Amino acid sequence: MELVDTHCHLDIPECFPRFDEALGMARAAGVQTLILPGVDQAGWQRMMSLCRREAGVFAAPGLHPLYLSRHHTHHLEELSTLAGKGEIVAIGEIGLDYFVQSLDRDAQQQLFEKQLQIAASARLPILLHVRKAHDKVLATLRKKRFAFGGIVHAFNGSLQQARQFIQLGFCISVCGTLTYDRARRIRNVAIELPRESLVLETDAPDIPPANHRGEGNRPEYLPEVLDALAALRGEPRELTAEYTTVNARRVLGLAGSTKENRVPRPEPPPLP
Repeated sequence: MELVDTHCHLDIPECFPRFDEALGMARAAGVQTLILPGVDQAGWQRMMSLCRREAGVFAAPGLHPLYLSRHHTHHLEELSTLAGKGEIVAIGEIGLDYFVQSLDRDAQQQLFEKQLQIAASARLPILLHVRKAHDKVLATLRKKRFAFGGIVHAFNGSLQQARQFIQLGFCISVCGTLTYDRARRIRNVAIELPRESLVLETDAPDIPPANHRGEGNRPEYLPEVLDALAALRGEPRELTAEYTTVNARRVLGLAGSTKENRVPRPEPPPLP
């Protein structure tokens, strides 16, 4: 089986000081493709360097809503230039976070919309960070007529909201939360959604599976998310691995082999 970790921060040296070792352990566990999302401009250079060096490791630079104080106008200009070079697979992680009450919502909204425009201009999908703001993100995607889809990372909304994202061309990503019995809402979402809309992630070093509670999360733990999803849906893990991998490659415009880079993206479907 070849798995795709659609969201892990393996490039952050404070969390993964031995990148090569962590990548090797992930691949030994069957995780052959990894997507590294950005959080701020300061991390983009290392991210791009690692992705240029390693086959099957892809960059998704972006400006995270939690770190507003780190972002500046020229970072958006730099992101636009980077997006136009054809080296990255998505803009991420971007979005809105209403869980943290102290964050300026207007500033978040402006940052989100500007990055949506960059993604649209480059015909790139996005990796969405959304907490307590699903309806606002959905409204923004519709208002801006964003047509290039992407992935809703570590989804924590309702089944109805998940279906609305799917209608807009997004996949729903499940992570270690799925392994906790108390996570009834996301487990129900994972059961009910069509297989064509589901992908896997770790969000390493965050959201460890239940068997690693209290530890830092690692990409090599992705098979535990796979097993939880397969068990909930009552299907063979090989089937779950196959369709989640196919979905990730499709939505991110990746070729079928980890040795190949991005493939040309088709024309986006009309918005509903």
